[in-house]
Amino acid sequence: MQKIDELLNALTRRNFLVGAGSAAALTAVGCGGSSTPITVTPPPPAALTDVDYLNFALNLEYLEASFYLIAATGSGLSSTDMGSGAGTVTGGSQVAFTSSIQKEYAYEIAQEELNHVRFLRSALGTSAVPMPNIDLVNSFNAAASAAGIGATFNPFADPNSFLLGAFVFEDVGVTAYHGAAGALTDKTNLGAAAGIMAVEAYHAAEIRTLILAAGSNYVALANKISNLRATLGGGNETPLSATTIVAADPTTAIAFARTPQQVLNIVYASADGNLSMGGFFPNGLNGNIKATAA
Repeated sequence: MQKIDELLNALTRRNFLVGAGSAAALTAVGCGGSSTPITVTPPPPAALTDVDYLNFALNLEYLEASFYLIAATGSGLSSTDMGSGAGTVTGGSQVAFTSSIQKEYAYEIAQEELNHVRFLRSALGTSAVPMPNIDLVNSFNAAASAAGIGATFNPFADPNSFLLGAFVFEDVGVTAYHGAAGALTDKTNLGAAAGIMAVEAYHAAEIRTLILAAGSNYVALANKISNLRATLGGGNETPLSATTIVAADPTTAIAFARTPQQVLNIVYASADGNLSMGGFFPNGLNGNIKATAA
């Protein structure tokens, strides 16, 4: 009876610890009083799906669409395009464009970023996350300070400042879609991501070309932004110059790729490595991809 009691007590303790998710070694009492250690390993975290990666992209598109729509029209996304339970956008105003070319580019990019939001929301259906809170004031100030541009920076103040603000986003969008491509499992989703990446690359080329036209002072400022992105996002940046306007590997001419965590470092404006909010997303992204330590 003593051996049976010991066995029952051991099994009771084991069941309790396993139920609590313990990974500690447990001792099961057997015949002759010998003991055998048993290790309980918790299950691995659930693997990310195409839905997770598309929602990650949707968060970034919310940010870009808000920036461009406000700059071009003075108004951001509609409540329908933001989704139920959406956050708010802090800052931003319509830019007083003096050049018809800059104005046309701003409107074109704004419409296409809006279309990206609508496309992704339609593709995701009820799985689409709403727009998170977005900060277009403190985020740019922090980025400018970190890049060595100045203590404050308002990308809506004038057309050339708008170009620098746009430069913060466009190359990041290209590298983000490239980085996520290998993780997508559905060919339809992969094709859509490749298509969006191509349009983001068009935008990046437009913005880079307009910055070159704005003069050497703005090229120098853009390169400081590029250096900051490289520091936060794992390197892989091509300086903006009169002969280099494409952010690609100089040998293969293939666009650089960034992991979601590297992209988060940039949009959270920190290389802390253990963040889930900050920068352009003061309360973090919506969805399962939102922590830099993931």
